[in-house]
Amino acid sequence: MNEELNKKYYKISEVAEIINVAPSTLRFWEGQFTIIKPRRNEKGTRFYTPKDIETIRMIHFLVKEKGLKLEAAQDQIKRNHSGVSRKYEAIERLKNIRETLQQMLNAINSKASYYKK
Repeated sequence: MNEELNKKYYKISEVAEIINVAPSTLRFWEGQFTIIKPRRNEKGTRFYTPKDIETIRMIHFLVKEKGLKLEAAQDQIKRNHSGVSRKYEAIERLKNIRETLQQMLNAINSKASYYKK
């Protein structure tokens, strides 16, 4: 989930894939959260920056993982944006560490089963 964002702008379909939500969810959240403000071209196509994507990840964390209602999530972000951001980042780092440890454990187990034969 924490792949490197190396482009300047992303279309809504790309952001939906990165965050793992439907594009309609992103459009809905854009209407609900004033902090999501993607740029638009003359045709109205949305273009999200990496900063927008990080904000959307934080909203996803609050709404989908912590189970907050939209109003509560918006309130959390307004009252304590940096605290929510730090907590989100810490949890993401812990998830990455857990994934790495699980991969290491799987590698050890596969080697151990090879030598038991």
